[in-house]
Amino acid sequence: MIRLMIPGIPVLLAIVLFPDAPALAGGPSASKIKIDAKASKADSGKQTITVTIEVEKGWHIYANPVKNDDFDDNKTVVEIKSGGKKVAAAVKYPAGKAHTEPKIGTLQVYEGRVTVEAIVEAGAGPYEVSVRVNACNKNMCLPTGTVKLTVP
Repeated sequence: MIRLMIPGIPVLLAIVLFPDAPALAGGPSASKIKIDAKASKADSGKQTITVTIEVEKGWHIYANPVKNDDFDDNKTVVEIKSGGKKVAAAVKYPAGKAHTEPKIGTLQVYEGRVTVEAIVEAGAGPYEVSVRVNACNKNMCLPTGTVKLTVP
């Protein structure tokens, strides 16, 4: 079998299939959330980075933990970096809301506004905060996406 590769077709298909997604900016699921992050003042050598995730109405993202082994790879993940290197962080995810899907079962999701806290060693900033999500609505799930921002 011969396969014909045409440059630019994958990008064109992404634009046609996911027109609301930001251009090459983190994937389709990333277009369904907005994030904000703030760092607290250092206290006893520690600093708290508070990440607020706003999930678009009518959509949900998988919680962390999902509480369904088949969907563990889809959970929301907050990661902190500084200078391009991952920073050790104690990340506290809120409890999710039970959501049942036919033929799948019950799993945990986040809807609306979600707040995640990450405790890091003070003074390693500025921090790059990335939030990886998998967004779904009642009809479909989008490919996983990541939103990033910098916190001084």
